Amino acid sequence: MVFADVGAHEPVARGEDPGAWCGQCGVALAEGDHARCARRAELEPPRYCVHCRRRMKVQVTPGTWTATCIEHGSVERSTWA
Repeated sequence: MVFADVGAHEPVARGEDPGAWCGQCGVALAEGDHARCARRAELEPPRYCVHCRRRMKVQVTPGTWTATCIEHGSVERSTWA
């Protein structure tokens, strides 16, 4: 299952459930300041699943990136947008 063009902070978020973990640093969203993570998310794919905090398999090509959690599926985003 692949979810295309989802928000940068919510790589495999499901509608109303944005997840509890930061997709960039893996720390709980309720803890600390994630301003730096938000800036990184504009340029880089997420590294952690927002639902289970697992490291995701990330593949970057010139046209897209894909991040995959073995439990929650994949998200793909164009690098041109």
